[in-house]
Amino acid sequence: MAKQDYYEILGLSKSASKAEIKKAYRKMAIKYHPDKNPDDKEAEEKFKLAAEAYEVLSDDNKKARYDQYGHAAFEGGHGGFGGGGMNMDDIFSQFGDIFGGAFGGGFGGGGHRQARVKGSNLRIRVKLTLEEIAKGVEKKVKVRRKVQADGVTYKTCSTCNGSGQQMRVTNTILGRMQTATTCSTCHGAGEMLDKKPSGADAQGMVVKEETVSINIPEGVTEGVQLKVGGKGNEAPGKNSIPGDLLVLIEEVPHENLKREGSNIHYDLYINFSEAVLGVSKEIETVTGKVKIKIEPGTQSGKILRLKGKGLPSIERYGNGDFLIHINVWTPQELTKDQRKFFEEMQEDENFSPNPQKSDKSFFEKVKDMFS
Repeated sequence: MAKQDYYEILGLSKSASKAEIKKAYRKMAIKYHPDKNPDDKEAEEKFKLAAEAYEVLSDDNKKARYDQYGHAAFEGGHGGFGGGGMNMDDIFSQFGDIFGGAFGGGFGGGGHRQARVKGSNLRIRVKLTLEEIAKGVEKKVKVRRKVQADGVTYKTCSTCNGSGQQMRVTNTILGRMQTATTCSTCHGAGEMLDKKPSGADAQGMVVKEETVSINIPEGVTEGVQLKVGGKGNEAPGKNSIPGDLLVLIEEVPHENLKREGSNIHYDLYINFSEAVLGVSKEIETVTGKVKIKIEPGTQSGKILRLKGKGLPSIERYGNGDFLIHINVWTPQELTKDQRKFFEEMQEDENFSPNPQKSDKSFFEKVKDMFS
């Protein structure tokens, strides 16, 4: 089932400003908040969708990728923001400040939910060939990530008594104002280290090598960033949540093929005899071998188009084309008999250039190729 458009979820147009995006999200989140809609699965789902839409549209880089590629820009991850599978704890820990005091003590502690500290993200680069991009691929990569050591235990933070927040009272001209800030000792987790095994760092963390599977959608382009939720570094505390693994796509240059968007260009060299007499050739495309027929009298510079044999569009708009550029190879050394033959043909009418009106110039071919 197709995912709903993020702008549609928030009731906005693509020209909406950051302030309008934030206002629309706050309005929806308050309307469908779990406290106001207990045991209402439909309201909870709308609450999650609104948070997912806001997470993307409030970030300039993510918004630009979404505007260009749609939901396909974030495919390849397993859950987490920007890729579906929203988590309620993610929402409360990352966007709690949006709601202000709309729900009593708020979302960061002092209310019904304790803040959860999120670990840091990991970034890796994955190189793909054109053949892998054409069909999509599952890549297994090894990452070194920080995780909580086995046997580590935590206790209630002595500074905030487990709330994750510290209350501060400030005297102003309007009277005494009370504000809540993240606890400086536990950083909002409500817990602090109790016991740690040998080999763990001061926060009870160790570095672990792990193999992660990444589902890469077909048609990705150089520079697209995918996300695998929950496969980044963990944070200390039993109530913490791990960061994400961010995967930057790099394209391996092909020896014979040149990519242009979803189209593929290929230079085919044929000899003079093949151009005159015609020939059948087997061509290796990104999706397999195909046989093409070159007609007798084919001119150098002719472009053959194999429709739909290029790369898939990341926006799922079908496949591009495979464009074959014909180049007639002129021999540079001739035998005595070959030279004699061509000398005799110099004045022959069949060997005199005679372009037809239907034969397009080089510039016309380039124009057609990009139109």
